[in-house]
Amino acid sequence: MVALPIVLKPIGLVRHKATEAQIREEHRDLEGELEIFPEFEPALDGIDGFSHLFVLSYFDRLRPEQIGPLQVKPRRLLKKGYKPEELPTLGVFALDSPTRPNPVGLTLVRLLRREGRRLIVTGLDCFDGTPILDIKGYRPAYRADQYSVPDFHTRLMDEKGHL
Repeated sequence: MVALPIVLKPIGLVRHKATEAQIREEHRDLEGELEIFPEFEPALDGIDGFSHLFVLSYFDRLRPEQIGPLQVKPRRLLKKGYKPEELPTLGVFALDSPTRPNPVGLTLVRLLRREGRRLIVTGLDCFDGTPILDIKGYRPAYRADQYSVPDFHTRLMDEKGHL
């Protein structure tokens, strides 16, 4: 199968006042907004009733060496006291790492309110100015009541269940 070019057009930008260092520290309660470009405002019709939204974004600030590797160590655990030699090398599909074959992010945010083409949300983990590729309303069908995680995840996760 021949890969065709994939062209994605940003629909808006993430906006907030947090520093990049604060975002890296995982402030999951960060309030900010999804600023949707005017030509995409009609796509927001009906979004007001959702409590949560999935936001797909483009990691526009990755270093070149962060795009493409298939295996990494979960380095954010270094901030939690782990030593590099204690961390397993894992496939990036098993991690919530920005290092990926394609620099695409997925975030679940709580929708607080809509102000025209601005969506005020909490739970952002993107840098200010990050391009937004798509938004999808969270539906009950996305919920998994029965799930499992690998042993490494259970062993390394913090009290909130995050690596």
